[in-house]
Amino acid sequence: MRTIKKIGAAGDSLALHLGRGLLAGLLGTVAITAAQLLEMKITGRESSDAPAEAAEKVLDIEPQSKASKESMNNLVHVAYGTGWGLFRGGLDALGIRGLPATTLHWLAIWGAAAYMLPKLGLAKPITRWSGEEILTDGLNHAVYAAAAGSAYDGLRKAG
Repeated sequence: MRTIKKIGAAGDSLALHLGRGLLAGLLGTVAITAAQLLEMKITGRESSDAPAEAAEKVLDIEPQSKASKESMNNLVHVAYGTGWGLFRGGLDALGIRGLPATTLHWLAIWGAAAYMLPKLGLAKPITRWSGEEILTDGLNHAVYAAAAGSAYDGLRKAG
């Protein structure tokens, strides 16, 4: 049986980097969810069904009720954010850590959302967003990246 080779300066296995990343991604998802709930309370913005609608289009599925769509929306939101933690673990495996890793993580997840949602017909292109929309979305994704980065770095230090 082959084993995953040790990589990175600390000699941690790729599996350990990715496991830390998944946990950090989950914690980042909790943070962005809290930030979005606070922002919606302040601005009066309604919650988005974009995660469920993206899953419907990509997977060719359709929820059978409003409750099942809401459940799918939450599941996709959590799975997507948690999965993006793998990117953070991959950065560490490549030796990219701290603020540079957090910045790249933020740019990757925000850029992916800004590209993917218009391609799926679920949002207008970012070039047609207002300055307030760009700032709000960018800050929400920055909260995710900062929380995931802090969690990842804490997990890394803990061993």
